[in-house]
Amino acid sequence: MGACLLAGADYSNDWARMKGIVPQGYVCHHTTGPITVDGRLEETDWLRAAWTREFADIEGEAKPKPRFRTRAKMLWDDQYFYVGAELEEPHVWGTITQHDAVIFRDNDFEVFIDPNGDSHEYYEFEMNALNTGWDLLLKKPYKDGGPALNEWEIPGLKTAVHIEGTINNPADQDKGWWVEIAFPWKALASYAHRRTPPREGDQWRVDFSRVEWQINIVNGKYEKVPGTKEDNWIWSPPGIIDMHRPEKWGYVQFTKQPGEVSFVPDPAMPARNALQEIYYAQRDYEAKNHRWAATLDDLKLSADFGSGLAKAPTMKLTKVGFEASADIELPSGRIQRWHIRQDALIWPK
Repeated sequence: MGACLLAGADYSNDWARMKGIVPQGYVCHHTTGPITVDGRLEETDWLRAAWTREFADIEGEAKPKPRFRTRAKMLWDDQYFYVGAELEEPHVWGTITQHDAVIFRDNDFEVFIDPNGDSHEYYEFEMNALNTGWDLLLKKPYKDGGPALNEWEIPGLKTAVHIEGTINNPADQDKGWWVEIAFPWKALASYAHRRTPPREGDQWRVDFSRVEWQINIVNGKYEKVPGTKEDNWIWSPPGIIDMHRPEKWGYVQFTKQPGEVSFVPDPAMPARNALQEIYYAQRDYEAKNHRWAATLDDLKLSADFGSGLAKAPTMKLTKVGFEASADIELPSGRIQRWHIRQDALIWPK
């Protein structure tokens, strides 16, 4: 959530920076035995699970490589979706102990989950090295009016932190901290709008963020470097300083099959991209003209707009905004129609 407070809605430039970014993909395997949530990730299933790639700056690969390594891995069983992460850190510290406080004011680890990939009704969870958590539900992204529901809780959530070193001790150097989280499917089902737990091959939109502050050691205590903002290091970066762009979050593909399983890229991506381009162009048009464009010809769309689609997209005005549609031919040969509206809700029909 920390990154969202830095971002303004500059629609004319946002999509230009986001368009070419391909979301990351991960195959999440079902467990073969029990998982103890202790932050150590020592069970056989954890040892077999693949790491994600190392996190990058939120603005993408053009920015400098993060100072410290961050990576994650995932598992699932019939009760929980498990997330484990390794955060390299020479000075592990934390100050916040109150549940649902603004955790990203400390260094933190954040999880974002959009079960059905429609960019609305998604979950966010943050935790620091003291194992203090903040869970919230976003009805829609902040740029589209939010709101964030801080009162939403995750019944049955399990979290743990393991520290290689000593927390809040500037006199030594640490290796880092590890987090382990078990999200109950029953809690995630409340706004999933799809089968929970997932079926074989189902894909959910998920992303991870690490907030890291620059610090000095002053009189034997940690202090944030004055005048500096936090760094945001991300598994699947959106390309701009705003984590609340679910269209660029990664894909997690669930499987019960043993051994190596190939990740299947989203066949609807050309339709999603075309509709996102319309959405961002419309938001820019409305900001400048105080009304929505009536036709696609009114928008400044790219030269390759609509490539990969079964036919040209369409758009119509509605009582509250607009709705655009795009058709994509799936590998089965079936035509699937996708839609997007003025508040970024995107869905197939």
